[in-house]
Amino acid sequence: MQTVFVQVKCELGHVYKVAEEAIETVDKISEIHSTSGQFDLLIKCYLDDADDIGHFISDKIQTLPGVKDTYTLITFKAFS
Repeated sequence: MQTVFVQVKCELGHVYKVAEEAIETVDKISEIHSTSGQFDLLIKCYLDDADDIGHFISDKIQTLPGVKDTYTLITFKAFS
């Protein structure tokens, strides 16, 4: 299992629409948080080891209506 965080910058006035659409239509998403700063949303995704991260981001996240830009963080180990 791969854990990936995607920071999303949305078109002005579209943050809630993007979050709602993402959580309803993208099945690999675990959580979505609104954030302050350069990006509007932080999306936590769990992908299967065989999943291609690049295709997932470009096909499922970047194509959501209202998404302006993304920044992807790939994780290695969770410390809890």
